[in-house]
Amino acid sequence: MSRPSTPAPAADDPLARERSHLAGSRAALRAMREDVESLDITDVTANWVNAEVLARQINDRIKALADLSDTPLFFGRLDYLHSPGADRAEGAEGERFYIGRRHVHDHDGDPMVIDWRAPVSQPFYRASKKDPMDVGLRRRFGYTRGDITAYEDEHLSDPTEPSGAAATSKLLQQEIERPRVGPMRDIVATIQPEQDEIVRSGLGGTVCVQGGPGTGKTAVGLHRVAYLLYAHRERLARTGTLVIGPNRSFLHYIEQVLPALGELSVQQATVDDLVARSVEVRGTDDAPAAVLKGDARMAQVLRRAVYSHVTLPAEPVMVVRGSRRWRVPAYEIEEIVRELLDRGIRYGAAREALPQRIAHAVLVQMERSGEAPDDRVQDAVARNPAVKAAVKAIWPPVDPAKLVLRLLTDADFLAVHADGVLDEDEQKTILWAKPVRSVKSARWSSADAVLIDEATDLVERTHSLGHVVLDEAQDLSPMQYRAVGRRCSTGSATVLGDLAQGTTPWATRSWDEALAHLGKPEGVIEELTAGFRVPTDVITYASRLLPHIAPGLTPVASVRENPGFFDLRESSGTAEVVAACEELLRHEGSTGLIAADARVPELADALTVVGIPYLAPGEETTAETRLTLVPASLAKGLEYDYVVLDEPQAVVDGEPDERTGLRRLYVALTRAVSGLIVTHTAPLPAQLAG
Repeated sequence: MSRPSTPAPAADDPLARERSHLAGSRAALRAMREDVESLDITDVTANWVNAEVLARQINDRIKALADLSDTPLFFGRLDYLHSPGADRAEGAEGERFYIGRRHVHDHDGDPMVIDWRAPVSQPFYRASKKDPMDVGLRRRFGYTRGDITAYEDEHLSDPTEPSGAAATSKLLQQEIERPRVGPMRDIVATIQPEQDEIVRSGLGGTVCVQGGPGTGKTAVGLHRVAYLLYAHRERLARTGTLVIGPNRSFLHYIEQVLPALGELSVQQATVDDLVARSVEVRGTDDAPAAVLKGDARMAQVLRRAVYSHVTLPAEPVMVVRGSRRWRVPAYEIEEIVRELLDRGIRYGAAREALPQRIAHAVLVQMERSGEAPDDRVQDAVARNPAVKAAVKAIWPPVDPAKLVLRLLTDADFLAVHADGVLDEDEQKTILWAKPVRSVKSARWSSADAVLIDEATDLVERTHSLGHVVLDEAQDLSPMQYRAVGRRCSTGSATVLGDLAQGTTPWATRSWDEALAHLGKPEGVIEELTAGFRVPTDVITYASRLLPHIAPGLTPVASVRENPGFFDLRESSGTAEVVAACEELLRHEGSTGLIAADARVPELADALTVVGIPYLAPGEETTAETRLTLVPASLAKGLEYDYVVLDEPQAVVDGEPDERTGLRRLYVALTRAVSGLIVTHTAPLPAQLAG
């Protein structure tokens, strides 16, 4: 493999030719956008509704064709030995393809840039000396502010060119280690073979990715969405896609990745966003109550409580139509009710079916008497006051929020439906101490909202999407997994997480268990262990915690050539913490100051006193403000070029138990891309001892 090349004075300058192709590609993309902008839809829309829909589609297309000046239009080139799909006869001429973030064609329709998701692009990520995939040359490009400044070649079919470690791409290393400023960016130019296999896995199956810090699991999940939208666009356009993250800061951090790849239709939400539909979350639970409310056993308690409203009939139903009376005996109605219960269909669907079933029984009697009723007669009978009254008595409507409120405030009601499921102490743990007047006045917690969501689904089926990406999944409770699973019950999911970073008391113990609660027990579990983000010295130090927080996991092995900067410093107060921030801010890129939540106000005051501006997590860094003050509880999923970690023991002490605290510390220790300074006045946790 050659070194990154620089412009040569010769007339036949390869770099000049590549720059010319880039300029031509940008011009072609601009022409594609202008063609869309010039579309006149005046004569092709039948009404204003169609016009609005078409106008919105055109506007989305224009956005997708935007040329981002600082984003390379293509990042690689493949020279095939033969034309893909053609007969590989001796002397057959190959083709050349430029690989980029989106497809670009010239005015004749010939491709100038091929979408990275196209089958012909796959060898850019998968080809090797052992399996060149009919590629003669793979070229990577180096960019500075959107302009090509270097290139690097691999002659995959040349046996004299080195392979393996000797052929490590310098441009690839530079791209991976490039300073982080602003939100998360795509990794489309640096996807590795093991990542590409996950990205291109089919829509029909659920994939669970276990990945330690810096292995790129979040980026892999987002790029998988982009790939699925490319490969199954019509289907997913109908069914929808959703990315679920742990908090708003995280979602803001990743929100530009898919638009940069030309995908604008993917929705983003937290689990709280999904479930807080009918109530406002204003309260919090202590850890024991939250763990129990998140326990999968609560689903059985809720099902019992919902269906307890069904009462077997004691009286017949008398339907009067004109001069005739039709009597449906109680035993026949009971058979109908028992059949509906045995079928296990949702409470609301069964309630809607019951009047039709009673009406059908009446129609059978009518037919026996010589009448010929049709569907309109059956519908009329189903709306008969006597039938409606019977249905209301037998199968009354259920309000999910009111049901959950009663379970949490009525000890007797809870005891009946939790009998044999929760013991007395567990029931007392989830019961509210004070009575509540109404659903609106209640101080619902996030766990309560999940219970209401479960009860709502028992009454009426939750709408399912085509594909859901669930990131930081290790922190979900079984009931939260069930809530997410309902959103993809007829679709598939990409589950992303790291068991070692589970920082809730109810964090999942295994991915098999998590997939079962999600309703996807057949999901395939993949593990990423190559670290591309965290420097070697930093991940080696953080991995000292693994035997104490996740003893079965494989430690991440950093593949970065740069070992990074790592320093442990005893300090006497906040002044030295601020000094460490000032030191790191002299480097290019972003800096994060991560601290236990309780220490954030003190550190904020210290930064303000010396005039260092800072941001909150999720806010975009600028040239003037490159420091983010991060509470440890919000650090997960974020990354900074340099990190100052304040008081590790305080991070551990800020959690309900030591294991959760050590996991929180593991997260905080692994947010740095280039360097980490750990400052402490208190002794370090014993688990970090070498």
